[in-house]
Amino acid sequence: MSLVEDARAGRITEEMKEVARAEGVTEDYIRRGIAEGHIVIPVSPYRKVKLCGIGEGLRTKVNASVGTSSDIVDVAMEIEKTRQAERAGADTLMELSTGGDFLDIRRQVIANTTLSVGSVPLYQAFIEAARKEGAVVHMKEDDLFRITAEQARLGTNFMAIHTGINWETVKRLRNQGRHGGLVSRGGAFMTAWMLHNEKENPLYSEFDYLLEIMKEHEVTLSTGNGMRAGAVHDATDRAQIQELIINAELGDRAHEQGVQVIIEGPGHIPIDEIETNVILQKRVTNRKPFYMLGPLVTDIAPGYDDRVAAIGASLSSAYGADFICYVTPSEHLALPTPEEVYEGVISSRIAAHVGDMIKLKKRDADLEMGHARRDLDWERQFQLAMNPGRAREIRNERMPADTDACTMCGDYCALKIVNRHFSF
Repeated sequence: MSLVEDARAGRITEEMKEVARAEGVTEDYIRRGIAEGHIVIPVSPYRKVKLCGIGEGLRTKVNASVGTSSDIVDVAMEIEKTRQAERAGADTLMELSTGGDFLDIRRQVIANTTLSVGSVPLYQAFIEAARKEGAVVHMKEDDLFRITAEQARLGTNFMAIHTGINWETVKRLRNQGRHGGLVSRGGAFMTAWMLHNEKENPLYSEFDYLLEIMKEHEVTLSTGNGMRAGAVHDATDRAQIQELIINAELGDRAHEQGVQVIIEGPGHIPIDEIETNVILQKRVTNRKPFYMLGPLVTDIAPGYDDRVAAIGASLSSAYGADFICYVTPSEHLALPTPEEVYEGVISSRIAAHVGDMIKLKKRDADLEMGHARRDLDWERQFQLAMNPGRAREIRNERMPADTDACTMCGDYCALKIVNRHFSF
């Protein structure tokens, strides 16, 4: 029996109890959220993980992505990225390798984390077809479903599945065009396959079969966003909205069958369209958990895209997004290093917290920090910091003569001056 079916039957499972404790809500709140499709807890019958609730009324979660590329296949580095992502406080991990031995890499990544791990089975199916048959367009439909089941058995907790790409979506893309092209790897693979073979996307046409696999292995379905914008000028266009509508309908079908569902969102969005995207997604999907990819709010800051995405993610979270996919400083430039993975997670965690201050009205930690700074309590400030080690390192590198103050103000610390004469 799936978690959705347990929730509908009124049963509160251990997973629901654990998430309720972590989030500070009642167990029945979590149960009702899962039963209604507003909350998911990615689980797997094949491995125990640090459970993570994603959805309405819960803290905004951050995903970090790792994985090889066709140019760089360094499994040891991917394992180190996995460790750095977890050390930085990521809530989940996606393993998205496109080079090397796919199953072995995923097996090693899973073995080196306690987090829920996601994947995109479509990558492996198309790339294996290119290796064996010479082109991605020769992918066999049966291989796509076989690989989905294989990855599930490794202990994969959630999967991005590109269900919303069909002939209607492709028609909208063709009719309107794009300033930034089609940037989703999965979207490009599937669109090319459909056009070459003149066949419907099997993930759409055989959706019920896909659901059988997902339910058998208790994998959470994350409806892939193959038509996401890769440039702010393409945000909220017809192809994106068409895919969202299809995924919303399929998401309802999946939930009815007892499969947990997350809906993925677009990638590059100008600030003035973020609220619209969140409201639209929540409305048409019946308030299913929203997985926002970024979003990046400008296209002209390569090398700093973790900061660009953090701006968009903070607003997305404030408006109601539930799940954020991190972006690293090397986005659009290169495969990230372990250090960049760590920085990307920290940037996204800050953004998620900023959003939760609005969405959940949770500002206790900020109030404590304000008191600690007022009282010049440096140890408490470090404890409350998002990255305590970094905060402590910077202060220790430039320690002032007067250890109550810092070298920004030194003898003229405003707090110290006023504290001599005034008690707050």
